[in-house]
Amino acid sequence: NLAAMSRRHEQNVGTRDISAGYTMDVSRLQEYMSSHVPGFQGPLDVSQFKGGQSNPTYLLKSPSGKYVLRRKPPGKLLRSAHAVDREFRVISALYAADFPVPRPICFCADDAVVGTMFFIMEFVDGRIFWDLDLPGVVPDERRDIYDQVNKTIADLHNFDVAKIGLSDYGRPGNY
Repeated sequence: NLAAMSRRHEQNVGTRDISAGYTMDVSRLQEYMSSHVPGFQGPLDVSQFKGGQSNPTYLLKSPSGKYVLRRKPPGKLLRSAHAVDREFRVISALYAADFPVPRPICFCADDAVVGTMFFIMEFVDGRIFWDLDLPGVVPDERRDIYDQVNKTIADLHNFDVAKIGLSDYGRPGNY
């Protein structure tokens, strides 16, 4: 249904003003980035991505470039929930192994900077498909997209976790 696809696209694509309860001190973040993000130059403009994330995700724009910040949501959470530290560790290992993930830039465990732990990675522009049936995509392109998705998943499953430094990540075996 084209109308439903259009609504889903509108709900999830792009950025918006930061939601109540998810705001942060932008000047404190800018100060942090000045000392932890190579080549960073302010001023910093922050907006929140509209949808699709379990952790609040923000677009950071400055004269030195675009970045993405992912953070734990504020409030009381289960200890193992929203572990952006683990996410940063996995992205870092995969990036170092030349897997197609954004370049990780820095991780911050200090809640005083934005209110919760967070990490910053490069912004990568690209197409996001919110409807996995890929309506509006011609059959040949749809086939190519599905083939690339399957190849990427197969490549991910072929990593030797010990070689990329993740042997102690999660439960061993067929988990």
